[in-house]
Amino acid sequence: MRKTIVAGNWKMNGTSESIRALLDGITAGVPVVDGLVTLVCPPAVYLSQVKEQLGNAPVVVGAQNVSAQPKGAFTGEWSLEMLQDLGCEYVILGHSERRSLFKETDADVADKVDATLTAGLTPILCVGETLAQREAGETLAVVATQIDAVVQRIGIERFASVVIAYEPVWAIGTGLTATPEQAQEVHAAIRAQLTGSGMKVADKLSILYGGSMNAGNAAELLAQQDIDGGLIGGASLKADEFLTICAAAAESRK
Repeated sequence: MRKTIVAGNWKMNGTSESIRALLDGITAGVPVVDGLVTLVCPPAVYLSQVKEQLGNAPVVVGAQNVSAQPKGAFTGEWSLEMLQDLGCEYVILGHSERRSLFKETDADVADKVDATLTAGLTPILCVGETLAQREAGETLAVVATQIDAVVQRIGIERFASVVIAYEPVWAIGTGLTATPEQAQEVHAAIRAQLTGSGMKVADKLSILYGGSMNAGNAAELLAQQDIDGGLIGGASLKADEFLTICAAAAESRK
């Protein structure tokens, strides 16, 4: 059975005080279920604080980005070795905001996935289409191209260690969300693409939904056959809402 992953992407939000309160709330009620991974991805400057506060709590820590370079004169960047040193286990890569605001290309993302796997961390590869691309009927082609760039870089066998997050760009931070049926269609197409590329364990790959999953729609989305969790934005900044999503994820594994 595939892992179910609920990952909170805090983006550029939080202070030491607010993060302490948020983690207190999350750790007080996070469900513990076989195969369920609860993950928080704070801003990099708070990774050490988060890891220390979590202690032995059943919550793992991830980063929102990383450099593909191992070290050197790259002011403002941080390396995989640094993330390992702080106890990170996952790294979000290719988020739509990194692609659109910071101009990361498919090749840049593929390089980062390669480096992350080599370092022994788990990449969460984000893929997804804009509203214009969806309206033009290009959703599946756009997603396939983004995934293929990584497959070509690392090979299909290594791709088995990647987590995918499908995030329709038009549904991020807008309050809009894909219907469960729309999300399921893309998730199923991703799994079929990887199977067709020769990936023998595509049915074991975790594919998360990353388009404004919240407490109100999580259960319906997670009930879909090929949706294996969520990459949660705004809802992950409220402990009660994040825990409701985690509870829905736990229920989906029964």
